[in-house]
Amino acid sequence: MSNIESREQERLDIQARLDGTKSQAERNRLGQFATPTALARDILAYAKKRIRKETPIRFLDPALGSGSFYSAFLKVFGEDAASSATGFEIDNLYGDAACSLWRDLGLDVIQSDFTKAEIPDSEDEKATLVICNPPYVRHHHILAEEKQRLNGSVSIRHGVSLSGLSGLYCYFLCLSKDWMAKGGLAAWLIPSEFMDVNYGRAIKDFLLNNVSLIHIHRFLPSDVQFGDALVSSAIVWFKNDKPSERQKVKFSLGGSLSKSAIEMNFTLEDLRRERKWTSLPSAGNRKGNGNKKSLPVLGNFFDVKRGIATGANEFFVLSPSEVQRRAIPSEFLNPILPSPRYLKADVIESDKNGIPLVDKAGYLFSSDMPEDRIKSEFPVVWNYLEVGRKQGVAERYICRNRCPWYAQERREIAPILCTYMGRTNGNGDSRPFRFILNRSRAIAANVYLMLYPKPWMKRELQETPEMVEDIWKILQSIPVECLIGEGRVYGGGLHKMEPKELLNAPAENLASLFPHRMIFSGTQMTLF
Repeated sequence: MSNIESREQERLDIQARLDGTKSQAERNRLGQFATPTALARDILAYAKKRIRKETPIRFLDPALGSGSFYSAFLKVFGEDAASSATGFEIDNLYGDAACSLWRDLGLDVIQSDFTKAEIPDSEDEKATLVICNPPYVRHHHILAEEKQRLNGSVSIRHGVSLSGLSGLYCYFLCLSKDWMAKGGLAAWLIPSEFMDVNYGRAIKDFLLNNVSLIHIHRFLPSDVQFGDALVSSAIVWFKNDKPSERQKVKFSLGGSLSKSAIEMNFTLEDLRRERKWTSLPSAGNRKGNGNKKSLPVLGNFFDVKRGIATGANEFFVLSPSEVQRRAIPSEFLNPILPSPRYLKADVIESDKNGIPLVDKAGYLFSSDMPEDRIKSEFPVVWNYLEVGRKQGVAERYICRNRCPWYAQERREIAPILCTYMGRTNGNGDSRPFRFILNRSRAIAANVYLMLYPKPWMKRELQETPEMVEDIWKILQSIPVECLIGEGRVYGGGLHKMEPKELLNAPAENLASLFPHRMIFSGTQMTLF
């Protein structure tokens, strides 16, 4: 076994031991997920092909960890290839490990926060190769004052204003530009969600306007790169050069960097027009892309809202047997649908009272009645509220911001629902999003999206109630690729859809049900 191979095996042993000292929750909070050896080496092999032989290699990893990327660098480039090598690591446990492993092989380990470090003045001191898997710390784990500091730095240096919803990796990526020599190459292994979500717009603007974007490789959602972090990953390559409008950016999907399943080239103007970069590459997404916004979408026909967030389902959602045991009066209860996994069919039938005829259906406890009246007139209900108070339910965030704390949001019954999340099975025969026809008077929790017909459409349905089934069937016929393209995807093939995203789903076929209300001019649809 070579020296580098033995060091890498030692690193893996140390990594496993250090990871074992922290809970999964703590590692999620700190965003600590080490890069697998094979992936690190694939990235460095790709980097070697893109760097000119005469370029002096000054290596930088802003989030070193135990040194997975430096180990891969030594393996691919050789032990004497770098004129300098630097790694930042804020966690002393991993920083000490990296020192013991790599210092004698040329790596300068700086145990401090990269985002606070002093930027080199000299061009000769700046990195020509930046390789990083930044900490995947979600925004809610970043203190408000820290967000303000980070965003101030990015804004002052690059004129980019990041959303407060941005993860820590966004700040790392933007701030790294100042550490790069002109023409320097960077590779960032980051979650692919920036390509879809609203907070990612600033990152996309940075990549299009502040650097020269070369290539984005996205792994298939089913191919999770980190066994302990369910994120769908992408590798973003750019150079510290001014962008050229004539340049082409490669987008590849699936397989590896060196052998992807599909790849296409796009101009910067193409990318500026494309709202969701995860739709790239796709052989069918180029034609008509610019006309999409002028064609009918679901938002022309429906308002979409998330289901009710109770604040404590275990207290507010009662089973029929629990209702009977506690003798809760019917005026405090509304039927509520179970989790989508309990729905065996996509049509919810009901009894004569509107109670859904499905397994695991329950009742939602809610009332606007003042507590003193409940105490005097409904002692059984008062006793139940006391149980919730003792369990701390009344002090939970959602509950304490309601008045009274047990009053749920008032909602109309939605005739059609859509599941909020789901998985594909990789064989193309499963739908992550299901449209449900609701013939009951049951409300739904926030694992569903509730589709409410627009006022004009509601009037149409009042005149022709049976039309709702035709509408539901059309919704079911929307190609799964279209829905996936509007939503977002996470590791392991988990897809999610927010209300605003569902509103953008294509709905040309729905327009055919209302020809008397549609005017088409070219591709433009108008309601009247």
